[in-house]
Amino acid sequence: MTSRQDKAPGPDGRAGIDAELVARLVAAQFPQWAGLPVRPVAVDGWDNRTYRLGADMTVRLPTAAGYVPAVEKENTWLPRLAPHLPVPVPPVLGLGEPGEGYPYPWSVRGWLDGGTATTPERVGGPAELAAFARDVARFVRALRSVDPAGGPAAGAHSFLRGTPPAAYDAETRAALTALDGLGVVDTAAAADVWDAALAAPYEGPPVWFHGDIAGGNLLVRDGRLAAVLDFGTSGVGDPACDLVIAWTLFSGESRAAFRAEVAADPAMWARARGWALWKALISVVGFLERDPSLAAEHARVAGEVVADLAPRT
Repeated sequence: MTSRQDKAPGPDGRAGIDAELVARLVAAQFPQWAGLPVRPVAVDGWDNRTYRLGADMTVRLPTAAGYVPAVEKENTWLPRLAPHLPVPVPPVLGLGEPGEGYPYPWSVRGWLDGGTATTPERVGGPAELAAFARDVARFVRALRSVDPAGGPAAGAHSFLRGTPPAAYDAETRAALTALDGLGVVDTAAAADVWDAALAAPYEGPPVWFHGDIAGGNLLVRDGRLAAVLDFGTSGVGDPACDLVIAWTLFSGESRAAFRAEVAADPAMWARARGWALWKALISVVGFLERDPSLAAEHARVAGEVVADLAPRT
């Protein structure tokens, strides 16, 4: 994540990364920016720690080895994608190397203004949310239209986004088994959703996808999409994974507006439901005991996904 309108800094020190380490890395490798204030952004991602550098930049550092491929991928492809997209994406300003005890490559990005669209209320009322949904859909369509030649094929670097949902069949089935009988999720109806996703293979050409179209990666100003962040799970493959926001952020009028504008055929919509269901189910299982409120939110998403499928017969 590269920008946040929120003013208060977030917590420091997660994954062994703190502001002092970032300041040392910058001073050693980018002396032209040495001495600029460094502070954690208010709303941080999980895959990376993000720090604001001065007024106009951010520093983004992977928290584990599995997230390292995203650094070079973003540095290579963001400048190539940016001219074809309807809103700004993070400007690439520098690529850092391991140092000062930090073992991974890291990056410097330009700051983008806007507030995160983490809840519908942060966008606005129903009319504003529907307009925002159309903005997001237009972004997804524009990304899909970029020439995919040479782009990174979906795989481990994208955490299997862009591949068939079947990649997570075992996890989904295990979650359904774990939740069966608890009354948290209608597991029989959820199994129908999952089966429908598996039965709707992608038959089109590989296209660009973002991989994490979520409220925390979307910046909003005056109720409209202002920028899109975090292309760490992007790649070339099946774009169905980019429609998950239909159930995590949108509902009713805004979901209908998104679906109409994104131009997804029934098979793509079915696979998108599968992606949304997989993530919701494993999150319910993961949070059920240690954070019941988060588990309830993911159970809500699962319920929205299940309700989107025609009633069982």
